[in-house]
Amino acid sequence: MSQITESAWVEDLVFAQGRRLELDGVFNLRDVGGYPAADGRAVRWRTLLRSDALHRIGPAGSVVLGGLGLRTILDLRTLAEAEIAPSALTGLSAQVTHISLLTGDLQGLPLELDAIYRYVIDDCGDTIGAGVKVLAAADAFPALVHCSAGKDRTGIIVALILAVLGVPDEVIAADYGLSASYLDSERTPAIGQLQASTGLGDDLTKPLLSSPPALMLEVLARVRAAGGSVDGYLLDHGLSPADLERLRAALLG
Repeated sequence: MSQITESAWVEDLVFAQGRRLELDGVFNLRDVGGYPAADGRAVRWRTLLRSDALHRIGPAGSVVLGGLGLRTILDLRTLAEAEIAPSALTGLSAQVTHISLLTGDLQGLPLELDAIYRYVIDDCGDTIGAGVKVLAAADAFPALVHCSAGKDRTGIIVALILAVLGVPDEVIAADYGLSASYLDSERTPAIGQLQASTGLGDDLTKPLLSSPPALMLEVLARVRAAGGSVDGYLLDHGLSPADLERLRAALLG
């Protein structure tokens, strides 16, 4: 896998003030606002957020999330993960939709990031489309997307949405790479919680917790190879042109 060097302007973007929301019980909650997009516009702040699992936020955290005016929470975890670590969303009025992004027989899937991502793009396109379609609904935003770590399944969904908006690939990859800053394998509490909430235990190794930007560039290339473009891939998997236009209208300012 090739390495990329992050440009200074991209680094400034991804580490912009207000991007990460520090909230007790989560490690990887952040906003994708402010990124440059098509036609000189930018992604609206406090409109699309991404996170790890929400099972430890408690009432105080729910109040903070409630203050964001969330209308949609999209949970991409498997049923087993959701049962092990049910979200603690006391008092939130947001519509919670659970769509397991991973489908099929996962037992023989190698525990290597590039293999997992290839599988997701090649074999889980319909569930990717279903997840994005939830966010393309009228009045879906502000919205929060999450899985267990907030980097793999969430990372793919968010990356494809950002690509639809016209965000440069370099920025999309750098946003994906931010997860490594907040899921450091030396941070025992974060790793312990993830090992427990995913059911992977010791199988959740340091390489699986990495988020190399070059890998997301490969994902985008694979999506484009499959569908001709990111829009084409999503249109092939259940979205309509109107859905994509609603995403742009809601997320671009």
